[in-house]
Parts: sequence; C-alpha cells; structure tokens
Amino acid sequence: MPSYMTLEQIDDAVAALRQRTTLEPQVAIILGSGLNGLAESVEEAVAIPFGDLPHWPVSTVYGHAGRLVLGKLEGRPVFVMQGRVHFYEGYSMSQVTFPVRVMQRLGIQILIVTNAAGAVNPDYAPGDVMLILDHLNLVGMAGFNPLFGPNLDEFGPRFPDMSRAYDRQLHDLARRAAAENGILLHEGVYVGLSGPSFETPADLRFLRNAGADAVGMSTVPEVTVARHGGTRVLGFSGISNKANLDGSTETTHEEVLEAGKLLVPKLETLVRGVLRQI
Repeated sequence: MPSYMTLEQIDDAVAALRQRTTLEPQVAIILGSGLNGLAESVEEAVAIPFGDLPHWPVSTVYGHAGRLVLGKLEGRPVFVMQGRVHFYEGYSMSQVTFPVRVMQRLGIQILIVTNAAGAVNPDYAPGDVMLILDHLNLVGMAGFNPLFGPNLDEFGPRFPDMSRAYDRQLHDLARRAAAENGILLHEGVYVGLSGPSFETPADLRFLRNAGADAVGMSTVPEVTVARHGGTRVLGFSGISNKANLDGSTETTHEEVLEAGKLLVPKLETLVRGVLRQI
C-alpha cells in the first residue's frame, strides 16, 4: 500500500460500506484497548471485519476486535470502531487515520475517541476516566504528522488550526452526563507517543513536567485528521495503571485489558449520556 492514502481509495471503502448499510450516522465512536465491550450494546448491529473493506488497515493487537459495528445507540445511528490500528504496528500515519477519512466522507459530524491510557498525573487511579481537554502531539512534532504528504483539499486546508482540537460544547455534555450518573471525571491533557514500549520513569517525569496527565499510543493522529476535516471531537481516556514515576512498578498489556473491565460501564454511561443530549 502507498504511504499516502488517496481519495480514490477512501471512496472505494465508502462504496463498500454503502453496499452493506443504509444507515447515515453523524456520530462515530473509536474504542481503545480493552474497551470493545461498549460495541456489544449497539442495537440492530451489523458487524463488518476491517479486512472485508478495501484498503482498510487490519488490527494486529490483542484487545482490539478489529470490526466496524453499524447500528444504533440511544436511538441514534452510529459507526463504532471496535478497535483501531496503531503506528507501531508498521502502518503509515495515513493508513492509521484512513478510517476517519472514510467516516468523514460518509457524513460524520462528531467523533468520540476513547483510549486506555497510563496515568502521568499521580492523582489518577486505575479505572478512572479522564476527559481529554487537549493533547501533546509528540509523534507529530517529531516528524510523523498524519497530514504529511499531499493535502486532501476535499477535506480541509493545508494548515489547519488546532487551537480547539476537542469541542468545548461536547465537553459540557460530558460533564453533565458524569454529574448526573455520579461518575468521577478527571480533566486533563493526553500525550500521544508511538509505542509499543511503555515509558521509562524518566519519560513519565519529563511528560509530567511538560503538562501531561495521561499517556498512550493512539488517538492524537485520529483527532488531527478529524479536525482537518472539520469534524467535532470528544475524547475520553480510561486510566489503566498508576503513574510509575519512580520505577517501582511494572506495566503490562494484560493490566491495561483488565482495567478495561472497570472502564467499559463508565464509558458506556458517559457516551450514552452525551448521545442523549446531542
């Protein structure tokens, strides 16, 4: 596959999806590691494996089901990505963000992104949820921005503004949903790294000093492309492990997946609460 996905390839996938469903969702949801369970509550669901769609990258990571689920939540038609692909799997940034482009072409107006993230803020505990107020795009700053290459003028400008990457009106809806359901909702900055190795204590102390509250290996490229195309974004990080600022603990992927069992009910409640208010 080429490094830069073309409009023709995007439209190939759009055509394939339109053959499988007549739904025209305005909301898409991307589920992170261990958070696949949220897709199980989608009603009238049609599940399509990523591999069945032309040019769509296939997830290779345990904990990511690798399916697109089309159906309804709170009576609203939705696209739910049950898992995602990552830069560390060997895909280009253009491939990683290809699903967002397809969903934009299908008319998505709002993207809700979720991820499992490690705590950088020492006040966060496993099972907590953080509302993403902003992000640090360290991978993009280092030369791997998903908008590298030919600009797709059909979606947005060469130099998109990122001053409000996450939608403030959607933030208010999330806060209201959390308050109505008694869910502790932290608010903070997510930093996206490339992975797949977890961070050293020195990494985490550096990130903390830079203003990060949670760290992960996804989300930021998707949000960057979403905003380039004018899509409104709401983001949640599910905290999977404590901040290991002194090297006293060991982080594992199994720990991340286990935390998902605590996080799925909270995230489902928050997402449903937001959908009811939109």
